[in-house]
Amino acid sequence: GRLPGAVVRVEHHGAGRSTVHDSVVGRKALEPAPEPLDAATVYDAASLTKVVVTAPVLMRLVEGGALDLATPVRRIVPAFGGGDGITVRHLLTHTSGLPASLPLEAPWAGHDEAVALACRSQPTHAPDGLFRYSDVNFVLLGDIALRLAGRPLDALARAWIFEPLRMRDSGYRPLQHLPATRIAPTEWVDEAGARRLLRGVVHDPTARRMGGVAGHAGLFSTAGDIARYARMVLEGGSLDGATVLRESTVARMTAVATPPALAERRSLGWDIDTPLSRARGRHPRPGSFGHTGFTGCALWVDPPRRLFHVLLSNRVHPQARESLVALYEEVATLAVEGLRELA
Repeated sequence: GRLPGAVVRVEHHGAGRSTVHDSVVGRKALEPAPEPLDAATVYDAASLTKVVVTAPVLMRLVEGGALDLATPVRRIVPAFGGGDGITVRHLLTHTSGLPASLPLEAPWAGHDEAVALACRSQPTHAPDGLFRYSDVNFVLLGDIALRLAGRPLDALARAWIFEPLRMRDSGYRPLQHLPATRIAPTEWVDEAGARRLLRGVVHDPTARRMGGVAGHAGLFSTAGDIARYARMVLEGGSLDGATVLRESTVARMTAVATPPALAERRSLGWDIDTPLSRARGRHPRPGSFGHTGFTGCALWVDPPRRLFHVLLSNRVHPQARESLVALYEEVATLAVEGLRELA
C-alpha cells in the first residue's frame, strides 16, 4: 500500500561477465482506472535530474574550459545576492547555506522568475559551514548552464547525454515526444480551480511553475535508460563508442568534494554519506555514490563492486505517501547480497 508499483534494474559488470536483473511489480496507475505496468514505463525521475542531467552538463562545461567550479556564482549570475563567497562548487555540494526551496505562497511562473527568487534567497550559514540539501542550488545551476552554453538545460541534456547514450525515452516535458499512456501518473492536484491528475507533467511544484525544465527536477525516464547512464558512469564516461565525459571528469564528479570538517560527504551532485544515503543499502563500500527522487526513485552506483541498481516508482500516485527510504535500503541491500550469491 506504499506505492502502486515499481521497476527495478540491477546490473553487475565483472571481469568478462555481466549480469542484469529486471523486476516489474505492481501497477502503473491506480486511478482513474488500474493500468498494467511494464519495464518500459516512463517515470517522473524527480531529483535524479540533479545527477543524470545537471551535474554532468556542468562538468561538460568544466571540461570545455567554460567553467571553473571555484568561480563565485555572482560572477556568472550578476543578480545573485547571496554573497561573493558562494561558488559553483558550493551549489553542487549543497554547502552554499542557501534555503532548501523557493517560496510558493505567492503566484509566480517561468524560469526567469524562479532565478530571480533564487537570487534573492539569503544563506543562513557561511559557505562550507553546513550541508543543507537545496533545490535552490540546482535552480541556479540550471541557469548557469544556460548562461554559459547559450542553450537551455533540456537542449543540452538531449545533445550531450540522451542522444549519445541512446536514452530514447528520456527528457523533459515528455508529452512532446511520448504518448501519455507510456507515462506513469503521479498526484491529483488542484490548480486554477480545477482538479487534474499529473501525467507527463512534472510533479515538483517549483519545476512545474518553471515550465517543466529545471536543474533540480523535470527529468522523465525509464529504468533501462537510467541504467545506460549509470553504465556510462561505471565505465568512466563512455558507452558503446560514445563518450559523454572524460574518465578524469567522472572521477572528479563522483569523489568527495565537501570539506573534511563536515560530517556529511557529498560529491559534485551525488550523495556519498549523509542522512539521505540509505539508498546505498546496509553493505556500503567506500567509493560508491547515488541519489534519490521525491516521487519514489533511487540510483546507486558501486564501482568497487562493478554494480549499480535503479528503482523507479510513483509513490505519489494517486496522492503523496510516506517516504520509501526503508525500501531504498532494502533493494540496495538485496542487490549486494544477490551479487554474493552469484559469486
